[in-house]
Amino acid sequence: MNPSQSGPRSACRRLDELPFDNRYARLPPHFHTRLAPEPLPAPYLVATSASAAALLGLEPATLASEAFVESFAGNRLLPGSEPLAAVYSGHQFGVWAGQLGDGRAHLLGGVHTADGGYLEIQLKGAGKTPYSRFADGRAVLRSSIREFLCSEAMAALGVPTTRALCVIGSDAPVVRETVETAAVVTRLAPSFLRFGSFQHWAARARPDALRELVAFVIDHDRPELRDTPRPVEALLADVVRRTAALIAHWQAVGFMHGVMNTDNMSILGLTLDYGPFGFMEAYDPGHVCNHSDHEGRYAFDAQPQIGHWNLLALAGALLPLIGAPDVAQGIVDELYPAVFTDTYLRLMRAKLGLACPEDEDEAFIDATLGLLARQRVDYPRFFRALCHVRGTGGTVAAAQEDAPLRDLFFDRGEADAWLARWRARLRREGSDDAERQARQREVNPKYVLRNWMAEAAIRRTVAGDGTELAAVLDAVTHPYDELPEYTRYSTEPPDWAAGITVSCSS
Repeated sequence: MNPSQSGPRSACRRLDELPFDNRYARLPPHFHTRLAPEPLPAPYLVATSASAAALLGLEPATLASEAFVESFAGNRLLPGSEPLAAVYSGHQFGVWAGQLGDGRAHLLGGVHTADGGYLEIQLKGAGKTPYSRFADGRAVLRSSIREFLCSEAMAALGVPTTRALCVIGSDAPVVRETVETAAVVTRLAPSFLRFGSFQHWAARARPDALRELVAFVIDHDRPELRDTPRPVEALLADVVRRTAALIAHWQAVGFMHGVMNTDNMSILGLTLDYGPFGFMEAYDPGHVCNHSDHEGRYAFDAQPQIGHWNLLALAGALLPLIGAPDVAQGIVDELYPAVFTDTYLRLMRAKLGLACPEDEDEAFIDATLGLLARQRVDYPRFFRALCHVRGTGGTVAAAQEDAPLRDLFFDRGEADAWLARWRARLRREGSDDAERQARQREVNPKYVLRNWMAEAAIRRTVAGDGTELAAVLDAVTHPYDELPEYTRYSTEPPDWAAGITVSCSS
């Protein structure tokens, strides 16, 4: 099961009925350290995701219970859970960082879902572990709200992602740039293994442990690869395909991860570890959303290249099992560009309302993005406005419908020239307006999680008012709907938003 996908689930379990099957805990002790979370003083419920809770089949009434708060604050162990922290290593900003690990995360265990899937439950911010180094093992309310909102927003957009069940807060002080308050966010995923999990054992010259971990992933997450002639190579190819498709989704939706370190890359091709993320607003391909990224390594237009780089690092880690460097590198170099390009072109054609592929589409998409960059056009508002534009121009009605899109440009002439080219493209494929517009509204969100929206929710929540957080969550988990009550989230951002920056502490 892909945790990004939502749908009907059985909602009948109590917390003490969750059927734990702790696969990762069955691995030998060198893969993890068993320890309980640190209790969170006087915890209180900040937010829950009914959609994520439904994946576990939890009763709705459970989400407001004291047992729910205590369990996901780390104060009360759920029956059958076996909390642990995992070890891994990785490259951070392109530099080998050595041993890392779950420095503030506790894996409670895995649960079988009502539809036959499997989800691990992890508490992030639940206290120190042996991998915390000099940190306190805590998360703050600010960053926990950001991860919670973005996990659920990305799932609603159809982007592969970990999920977020809830945020539990506390008035316990936590020192970052200032003194903030503590929180724990509960994350869900079929597995939290990452590229760095494999790099760790390669760096320690432990092919035995590397082989164990590969077998673990294949057995539990990719059983279809068991009987392939070369299962390690098959697993690498699977990760390459999924990662390429994931980053193509990021680029199409305008998402910037901010910290694409190898320890933040999921072996299952999920968006993992939300920190200084951002969604594209005024289109700037070189935008760097992470204020800590002084060299711009993880700029928006660099994400595809970094994905390739990270996969080569994973291929290098698997080399002791593959044996031939040219084979390992060849899998990445051949598959990654092809899958990324195919997926990205398919997604961008859909955003533009194009149903029939043409050889010139890549050039047309590049020209479109170049125009948006020159004119500093708001990326999601442009594509949403395009959903309401007619494929035939020249009439009074069409001119009226063009106005919201044209008004996004300071040079209306360039907008008109682009519209003429786009309309000519639609005519070549005999596009029907009503059908095309309906398709476009299903792939071009009206609401994305802009940083100012997250910040507004955080400020109000810190002040003791959760209504803005609830409203933002509702909007971004219904991104394609027309919701008049949330018009403010789809128009010009407030003036104060210009001063917002996010960094690795976010």
